[in-house]
Amino acid sequence: MALLLKGARLLDPQSKIDQSADIIIKGGRIEKIGKRLKIDKGDTVDIKGKIVVPGFVDMHVHLRDPGYEYKETIESGTRAAVHGGFTTVCAMANTDPVIDTGAAVESVLGRAEEEAHCLLFQYGAISRGQKGKHLAEMADMLAAGAIAFSDDGVGVQNDKLMRTAMEYASMLDVPLVLHCEDESLIGGACINEGIASTRLGMKGSPALGESLAVARDIALASLTGCQIHICHISTKETVEVIRQAKAEGVDVTCEVTPHHLLLTEDAIDSTYDTLLKMNPPLRTEDDRLALIEALSDGTIDCIATDHAPHAPHEKDREFDLAAYGTVGLETAVPLLLDRLVASGEISLETLIERLAHGPREVLRLDHIGIEEGSIADLTVLDLKEKVTFDLNYFQGRSKNSAFLDQSAKGCATDVLIGGYWALRDKEVTW
Repeated sequence: MALLLKGARLLDPQSKIDQSADIIIKGGRIEKIGKRLKIDKGDTVDIKGKIVVPGFVDMHVHLRDPGYEYKETIESGTRAAVHGGFTTVCAMANTDPVIDTGAAVESVLGRAEEEAHCLLFQYGAISRGQKGKHLAEMADMLAAGAIAFSDDGVGVQNDKLMRTAMEYASMLDVPLVLHCEDESLIGGACINEGIASTRLGMKGSPALGESLAVARDIALASLTGCQIHICHISTKETVEVIRQAKAEGVDVTCEVTPHHLLLTEDAIDSTYDTLLKMNPPLRTEDDRLALIEALSDGTIDCIATDHAPHAPHEKDREFDLAAYGTVGLETAVPLLLDRLVASGEISLETLIERLAHGPREVLRLDHIGIEEGSIADLTVLDLKEKVTFDLNYFQGRSKNSAFLDQSAKGCATDVLIGGYWALRDKEVTW
């Protein structure tokens, strides 16, 4: 059976298309694009006034499954992803037990086939138990289906182990996805080191703790020839280190989160709102502006949410004891459309590049485009639709959003995966 989508604006900078047209989807792929198309059998859906773009990918999420299912599960996390407009997510390995063997990778991917609402790829850990002492079974995990390797959540502190990991990853021809922080400089910090940490009397995390660790990993990548991807960069110093490395030909890419693009340390006031406690922390306005510039000029390759669900009791406590992180799968697209695209700080084309194409290129996933023959993984946007992030809005298991009770104009209303509706009129259907 065919599906005909009529009257939408089709937008994909890589496929060089920006026009109002119809799409026929058949056999899971885009069969035809054109004006006034018709089908003999199947469904015809009028989506005039909306924008069809390649399906969005979040290459950095924490699904907490196995071990922390009270925070999130494969089912609830991927439901949240589809609700937020994503066709694909990549889950980090910091679960309990840690995903550090081929059997663990197989277990998650097997369950995902039954439980996931969208496409799910799994990272394997770099080190056994993410303890940073011994290399995990990388070849075994790769054979079992791991997409790449990451110790996100802690970061590998030992230089020798990181070099060895890069040598193995280079030999296996697979990326390392790196959480970069120097724990000797950062350990125990709650907030950016600067005006806010002084004003609020909390231990600060210096920008150097991030940029120094990034510089180390870039130096090791240059030595070993390994492809590396830097997670959730947050400082202008880090931007400059990566920009220079790219100019020198190092195989390095990076991502930024919506909360680092939209918030600064100034949001944290005397109420000590733990929903704003992140790792890396919210930085300064100069950092935020540097991140937006780097996003626009291509220094930053991807936007990723670092979706970090936590139960209420883990956030509802003293700031220095509260868990780090915010949920992001369901707020990212509306916030970026409303706060950055509508304001003119970035273009819609840039947003599509960084949410749809950038992650796929980093992880070497199949190209998805608004073009005939492409797999029909599509996100449909309505720039006029308003959403409010109240507790009833979230479909994930946890609600610890840094943007709780705020509103945004623009969202994903529909998602197709392989030509089938996963989200229809903002309702998860798959």
